[in-house]
Amino acid sequence: MNFLQVIPEPPEPLPKPNTDDDVISLCVAHNLQRLRSKRHLSLDALARVCGVSRAMLAQIESGRSVPSIKVLCKIAKGLKVSVAAFLEDRAFEGVEVLPAQQSKRLVSADGAFISRALFPYDTARQSEFYEIRLRALGEEVSKGHGPGIQENLVVAQGVLEVSVNDERYLLSTGDSILFYADQPHRYRNPADSEAVAFLVITYPERLD
Repeated sequence: MNFLQVIPEPPEPLPKPNTDDDVISLCVAHNLQRLRSKRHLSLDALARVCGVSRAMLAQIESGRSVPSIKVLCKIAKGLKVSVAAFLEDRAFEGVEVLPAQQSKRLVSADGAFISRALFPYDTARQSEFYEIRLRALGEEVSKGHGPGIQENLVVAQGVLEVSVNDERYLLSTGDSILFYADQPHRYRNPADSEAVAFLVITYPERLD
């Protein structure tokens, strides 16, 4: 018995972007190529799955056409991914598991302060999520970050003293604090047991 193997069409070379619209269309094109190839789908097969014509898919994948939101939703549903997966500048389909042992860790020189990234550390983003641990009587001092950066922290275990411009705030388990982190600030553990907290760092939105 002979089996017919479906080989996806090789993608066309993408043109270089000249405008913001070109950047978006090429990002969508690149991700459509990647997702289709990963699933071993031909353009005809993808057209049947998502209800978008083969001709339209070919135009989108070659960067010659920017799909409407309605069309992009159809394609995303057919490929079983988030619409946002087409706008990412890296290979991300909407779900990513981060094994604890592979997390990026930053440790202070004296080992008292440990920060563990709870997000993929390989690309820039507007917000970052960390687990921080501060050993008994330890402290971590920062001169301040870039303009407009905010830190939002919640204590998960123990107590933590947060100082912002020499104003001190003592937080117990469950307490949280939000402040602009472009000011000098300090974390100090006044207790004789380890403190654990979760921290979200938010960068200001670009206006250009």
